Amino acid sequence: MRNANVALLQLCSGDNVRSNLAQIEQQIKQLNNNIRLVMTPENALLFADAEAYRQQAEKEGDGPLQAAVRDMARRYGVWLLIGSMPLISREDASRITTSSLLFDDQGELRARYDKLHMFDVDINDSHGHYNESNTYQHGEHLTVVDTPVGRLGMTVCYDLRFPGLYQALRARGAEIISVPAAFTRVTGEAHWEILLRARAIENQCYILAPAQVGRHGATRRTWGHTMAIDGWGNVLEQNADAVMASKVKVNVHTLEQLRSQMPVAQHNRFQPTLVNLHRE
Repeated sequence: MRNANVALLQLCSGDNVRSNLAQIEQQIKQLNNNIRLVMTPENALLFADAEAYRQQAEKEGDGPLQAAVRDMARRYGVWLLIGSMPLISREDASRITTSSLLFDDQGELRARYDKLHMFDVDINDSHGHYNESNTYQHGEHLTVVDTPVGRLGMTVCYDLRFPGLYQALRARGAEIISVPAAFTRVTGEAHWEILLRARAIENQCYILAPAQVGRHGATRRTWGHTMAIDGWGNVLEQNADAVMASKVKVNVHTLEQLRSQMPVAQHNRFQPTLVNLHRE
């Protein structure tokens, strides 16, 4: 797409950090010069187990993983969103968070979002029991940040099931909301597209959802289906199962007329409140 300005990378990440970084760079290399913002899925740099996440966790702004991402953003002149990676918690240095980081085209860290909602569920698949709370501390912050393509609200994966978060991001001016994910095949097939389109329609925002796809270790399988959706709920791009980038044109000015003609945010009698959350 010649006029595309955002790229969503679909990855099959694993426990080899170098291989994951190489996979990201290979996709970025193939993009055209019009791309301003690149997004990667959840667990983009490391898709492993709790022990590996704790060993590889970095302090914000310091560490080899973040250094590699900074260098890549500078080298290719793109804003680069890492869907998630393990970081030292801001509230408790003995714990870690699964965090989405946004770097600008100079390699500077512009935003951090720690995943708010932990995926503690039982699924009828080969992995069975998922308990992110055993590994991660949930986040305490909402994050909305200006980017070259619009004002971005940040979420991660399981957050998608909590519409109040998305309403709060819209209330803080979000025009685009990122949903980097590693949805399971079971939940992805059942709910992924439905939830993404609902969040776009409810909040009249672009929803950009780069995803993991394939097998990750012995038991984890992810759904893929990276998607880009506009504020009316139209699916602009979808990548079912290929490990490759999807490119999309994001024009937030189109949201102005939509929001004016159907001012759902002003009509909402249940204003979004997230108690005890800090603002960034």
